[in-house]
Amino acid sequence: MSEFIPHKGYYRNLIVYQISEIIYDITYVFTQRFLQRGDRTIDQMIQAARSGKQNIAEGSSAGTTSKETEIKLTNVAKASLQELLLDYEDYLRVRDLEIWDKESEKALITRKICATNRDSAYYREAVKIRSDETVANIAIILIHQADTLLKKLINRQKQDFLQQGGIREQMSQARKSYRTNQK
Repeated sequence: MSEFIPHKGYYRNLIVYQISEIIYDITYVFTQRFLQRGDRTIDQMIQAARSGKQNIAEGSSAGTTSKETEIKLTNVAKASLQELLLDYEDYLRVRDLEIWDKESEKALITRKICATNRDSAYYREAVKIRSDETVANIAIILIHQADTLLKKLINRQKQDFLQQGGIREQMSQARKSYRTNQK
């Protein structure tokens, strides 16, 4: 008998989840260090970062029985991180701080580090001693990397749906296969 409920929920192994966890940690430290207590932006930024991370996890787990929910939640994660990206860009712009050009030396060095380092503790410590401009730009780079990976993940989820169908189709196929093998 074919299995129609795939094993899912291994989100902690996804690079995009690991990056989103780092983004959350950086955002938490950033908002505590650089925004004034009582600023509504603190909660908004933390919730956008949290939503990015949590929706990857929830989408991955929901994918066991609903490809549609998996895709929707992955897209919610992507949208939440885009909202957070705008908050970081707004922070830099209104304070006349530099948004690093993606080809600048600082950005290239940081992108290389961010592309290979998945240790959340490293970032939590690093952002405690860096300027607000640097921390915001690190977050921006990580958000762009997560966005690229989320686009790829959504495309893979769509492809999986096209190839395997949804849970109802898989259940019907499994039932037909069972009946055929019982004869």
